[in-house]
Amino acid sequence: MTQTKMLIVEDDIKLQQMLKEYFVAKQFEVATLDDGSQAVETIVQTQPDIVLLDLMLPVMDGLTICRQIRSLYRGKLLMLTASDDDFDHVAGLETGADDYVTKPIKPRVLLARVRTLLRRNAEPMSSEEDEHQLVFGELCLNRRYKKCELSSSLVPLTDSEFDLLWLLASDPDTPLSRDYLTQTIRGIEYDGIDRTIDNKVVRLRKLLGTDKSGQERVQTIRGQGYLFVSTAWA
Repeated sequence: MTQTKMLIVEDDIKLQQMLKEYFVAKQFEVATLDDGSQAVETIVQTQPDIVLLDLMLPVMDGLTICRQIRSLYRGKLLMLTASDDDFDHVAGLETGADDYVTKPIKPRVLLARVRTLLRRNAEPMSSEEDEHQLVFGELCLNRRYKKCELSSSLVPLTDSEFDLLWLLASDPDTPLSRDYLTQTIRGIEYDGIDRTIDNKVVRLRKLLGTDKSGQERVQTIRGQGYLFVSTAWA
């Protein structure tokens, strides 16, 4: 089986090596760079499946690299940032990053994000969909602005509610476990008791239709988790 190719551009050598060892153990083929000097050339020439790109790098910063490669690079780009400033996150997404993870990094959460991006990359995109938008019938999600519209009306979602809906919609018609959703959304392991994800699903169902239609649109699959139904939004 062909290994997924990953490039890690990170000047924190300890973090870089920790991530490399972790992803190699998960059967990724991993290359690394310590600064931004050769990043553009390396990414464009080698076309890795996914790039983990630090925002703050010596020589050339992550936003500049992202801006220069985006039209020439076919894979997925995930930004690593120590900043909790929304401006930096939005700037990264608007420059062309597919997602971002805030430091300190939890490897299992990062792995979940990487796998989500790679699954999306492997699926054919509809003509109504681009990197920052998902459209299913009358439902339109825009990740860049965390905006949800249903039947042309804005649905008032919190950031975490939008993130959960986006995650479900990014992998439609596939059950996603509470463990996976909890790790990806909250950055912690599911303990079998925490009801945070369940409560958010209940609220999403109320906001996205009547109790009955909401349950048809975001279904509970016993023993497996929650499933976003791609055909339920006409």
